[in-house]
Amino acid sequence: MKLIIQICCHNEAETLPGTLADLPRSVPGFDCVEWLVVDDGSIDNTATVARDHGVDHVIRIPRKKGLARAFEAGISACLARGADVIVNTDGDNQYAGACVADLVAPILCDEADMVIGDRPIEQIDDFSPLKKRLQRLGSWTLRRITGLDLPDAASGFRALTRDAALRLNITSDFTYSLETLVAASQQKLKVAHVPIRVNPATRASRLFGSMGRYIGLQMITLLRVYTMYRPLRVFIGAGGLAILGGAILCLRYLYYMLLGEGKGHIQSVVVAGLLLNVGVLLCMMGLLADTIRSNRLFLERVLYRLRKLEIENDPRDDRSAK
Repeated sequence: MKLIIQICCHNEAETLPGTLADLPRSVPGFDCVEWLVVDDGSIDNTATVARDHGVDHVIRIPRKKGLARAFEAGISACLARGADVIVNTDGDNQYAGACVADLVAPILCDEADMVIGDRPIEQIDDFSPLKKRLQRLGSWTLRRITGLDLPDAASGFRALTRDAALRLNITSDFTYSLETLVAASQQKLKVAHVPIRVNPATRASRLFGSMGRYIGLQMITLLRVYTMYRPLRVFIGAGGLAILGGAILCLRYLYYMLLGEGKGHIQSVVVAGLLLNVGVLLCMMGLLADTIRSNRLFLERVLYRLRKLEIENDPRDDRSAK
């Protein structure tokens, strides 16, 4: 059994040594533990620091593509190098490396395909009260959408099996954290969570410039991904609301018409007609989108098989020699 710990980095030359010093080189249940660093277009010497500190694999992305693309590149590289289990962590040493063993325990017991590390949000002094409330709100929103009961859905400290990694398809350019959870729930993967510890903050987050922008991008990502997997529910719901609004306005006009005041409320008919047309169109779009969803699911299954064959025949994969 091989475990690869991947670290996505952007200009982490100062914090990376501390992160690596905190990571384990042996974990119970695994014959081999390797480290892999994804250098996402750093302009400092992150890649050199990684090699100097004994990182087994360094993936260099010439230009910054963002956290989601760096995570995706790391997953592909880990699979190509024969990882049975992949642990993702951050280059700023936010997550305690000693918790890696706790993180992979549900996978070793065959109780989960993906495990999320729950940070003690309320005990983190570096998090403002607003950020703590937003973390709870984000986890609640994800629970309502996916049914996954995860206290810390935004946590980047997570472990996943080889099979789960092969099934992930990331479309967002912003972050992978919520999208992968929505996809995992729709693909019926077993998702678990375990409590973890965190280290003192070494720097401010670079993922977003402001809290408002972060919330907006996360909500757009959630809506986009959920619509991809549940388009009929989204479009029928929106269309139903439009039709309901149109029906209410029609009843309103009929009410005033019976009172002999219909001429003064003709605008209700105009708006009602618009809403009814929009509602019908949205419902038709939902039927079309649901057909596209069926094709997407079929293509995902094909992509999973092709990716599995490609990676298993990769000479860098230890499995290909067996």
